[in-house]
Amino acid sequence: MFQFQYPHFLWFLLSVPGILLLAAYFFRWRKSAVVQLGHIERLLKPWSGIRFWWKTGLISLSFVFLTVAWANPQWGSKKQESVQKAADIFIALDISQSMLCRDVSPSRLELARIFTQKLVRKLEGERIGVIFFAGNAFLGVPLSTDYTFVLQSLQSAHPEMLTEQGTAIASALELADKSFDSGSGGGKAVILITDGESHDEEAVDMAKKLHDKGIVITAIGAGTSDGGPIPVGDWEGGQYKRDEKGEVVRTRLNEELLQKMASAGGGGVYHIQQGDRAVQSVIIGMSALEKNTISVQSSDELESWYQWWLLPALILLGIETLLTYWKKSPLP
Repeated sequence: MFQFQYPHFLWFLLSVPGILLLAAYFFRWRKSAVVQLGHIERLLKPWSGIRFWWKTGLISLSFVFLTVAWANPQWGSKKQESVQKAADIFIALDISQSMLCRDVSPSRLELARIFTQKLVRKLEGERIGVIFFAGNAFLGVPLSTDYTFVLQSLQSAHPEMLTEQGTAIASALELADKSFDSGSGGGKAVILITDGESHDEEAVDMAKKLHDKGIVITAIGAGTSDGGPIPVGDWEGGQYKRDEKGEVVRTRLNEELLQKMASAGGGGVYHIQQGDRAVQSVIIGMSALEKNTISVQSSDELESWYQWWLLPALILLGIETLLTYWKKSPLP
């Protein structure tokens, strides 16, 4: 396998013909100027056209080598395997329509995306999975150390990913329980991010069931107790979700439920509005989890060979520097 790490630098190769054209223009101009000045060439040091083109060729060729080195050609491959200590953590993100409410700016869901991305970057070193839930739950990312994929999944979170609406917290916790590796050992945790608008009485019982298995449940509240309407369609048009009576539906943070789940799950309760402060508190809690030894297989890495292009470029430039434009003066 072969590739250039920075292929856009290869565009500089198009300047080589320009260098040669400028050299040709200078060569013709000098020759014409000497002819116009008559026998002035006898007063000048003997100038070699052949050496001029040798120097020009060396400069052009060295520029080609330098450009290729700059683009960093890579080929071959090597696999790297390392052993590290890690806990298993699922981020369970509520993507129900109520998360589109803008009682926090820019919205509950957008703020949750920002929060989770900061969280993932701080949790690097742990195995992280993602569960999305609304009226039901599905596994977005299994436990993994591919943090780029985890971040991309969280960034794309939206209510349209699930057709069944609601806030099935118990389903999300049950799916997390099933998705942890059985018998893997080490600490396990679920970071639940939701507005808590669930009428599912099983949520607290499920949190306690997981905690009895050694899984810590941490709750992150999204929204405010005052709440707000749920935008539908084109929010700028002022359309909001309405009930059967035509009244605008308001969604509020159910902090009482979050407190009960965190208490039953052995974790803490925070709010996405707390930003970095909440992230740091969660990280402190996760750092207390028991670590399990895992083997991490890195993706294939191509080896860089730029030095094999840089060395001849430097040699050619050295030769060009030693070579002069002047002929040896003839003996009298």
